[in-house]
Amino acid sequence: MSRRKTRPRTSPARPAAPSVPSVTPESPCPCGLDASYGACCGHFHTGTGGSAPTAELLMRSRYSAFVVRDEAYLLRSWAPETRPGEVDFDPGMRWTGLEIESATDGTAFHQHGTVTFTARYVQGGEPGAMHERSRFARHEGAWVYVDGDVSA
Repeated sequence: MSRRKTRPRTSPARPAAPSVPSVTPESPCPCGLDASYGACCGHFHTGTGGSAPTAELLMRSRYSAFVVRDEAYLLRSWAPETRPGEVDFDPGMRWTGLEIESATDGTAFHQHGTVTFTARYVQGGEPGAMHERSRFARHEGAWVYVDGDVSA
């Protein structure tokens, strides 16, 4: 009679999954506009609101996607030529606010646009800010994030 090896009934401990902020459809939208998440960026994330009609609204919805860690939306709204294979969320970072400083072009009448913003965060208990000038373009009719210049 042969002895068969069996797997242990308990699995080894796994590292804790990163905590995702509690944002519900009724929560204020993380992007800073005066609307609920469900009526603002959330409907772009779920696809029920179509695609963002301007580069600025796409920027806002992408910021909110970082807040709620919606990798699928971030990848979907990224230009194919610059899109990474995955989004590496920092589990120790919590996004705390967005300020749009300027937007150039990026409307229904344009093919390209730029949005300059500051995104605030807390990492390891310390506040910080990321300043970026992001470039957007239309891809198959929808606005997508192309790339950006980040400064301190």
